[in-house]
Amino acid sequence: MTAQTRTYGQFCGVARAMELVGERWALLIVRDLVLGSKRYTELQAGLPKIPPSILSARLNELEKSGVVRRRVRPDLDANVVYELTEYGSELEHVLLDLGLWGARSLNGRDPEDVFTLDAAILSLYTTFQSDAADGVQATFEIRYHDTMTLHAMVDDGALKVAEGRLPDADLVIRADRGRVLLDVIGGQTSAAEAVRTGRIAIDGRLADLELFARLFRITAAPSPQEGIVVH
Repeated sequence: MTAQTRTYGQFCGVARAMELVGERWALLIVRDLVLGSKRYTELQAGLPKIPPSILSARLNELEKSGVVRRRVRPDLDANVVYELTEYGSELEHVLLDLGLWGARSLNGRDPEDVFTLDAAILSLYTTFQSDAADGVQATFEIRYHDTMTLHAMVDDGALKVAEGRLPDADLVIRADRGRVLLDVIGGQTSAAEAVRTGRIAIDGRLADLELFARLFRITAAPSPQEGIVVH
C-alpha cells in the first residue's frame, strides 16, 4: 500500500502532510537530504537500522509524491543520487522547527542510539540564535571523540556548518557524542563547569565557549503533568 492510498480521510493540510511524509522513516530520509543529495548507500549508512526494503519503499513513495527525485551524477561511480525537489526543500524550516521542539525532550542517550554527522550538523542549525549573533563573527571546530569533526562559521547573524576541520578556528571543542554539549547549550551545565570537570576540552578561550553557549541555545521541555488540570 503506498502513501497515496493510505489516507486519513480528512480535507486538511496537516492530514495531507502526514500522508506525504508521515510514514515511519520518511522524515528522517528528508532530514538527511536537506544537507544535499545522497546515494542510496549513503542514506543506508545514515539510517543503519532501516531495513533495505523499507528504505526503497519510502524513497519510491517520496518520489511519487514529488518530494524526492533521482538524478544522474556522471562524476560518481554509482551515478544515481536522491535529492529533494523544490517542493521537498520547503520542508527544511519545518524540519528545523520540529528538530528543535524534539531536542527539548532529549534525555539520556541509549548506547545503541546513532549520532550521525548529518544529525550533528542539523543540531547546530536548529539551535542557532540568529538574534544573539547580530554583529558576531566567530568560528568553531567541534570534535566528537576524534571520530567526527564539523565546523561552524558565524558571520553577523548568518550561520554555515559543514563537515571537517577549520584551520585557525577561534575555538576548538572536544566533547563526547553530543550529550555534554546539549547540557551546556541547555543550561544544565555551565561552560566553566564542563571544562573544569573535563567533560569538554577546548583549544581557545573559555569566553568563546560561553559565546558558543549563547549562540546555540535550547530550553528544556516542561515536566509533564499527571491527572486533570483544574483551573
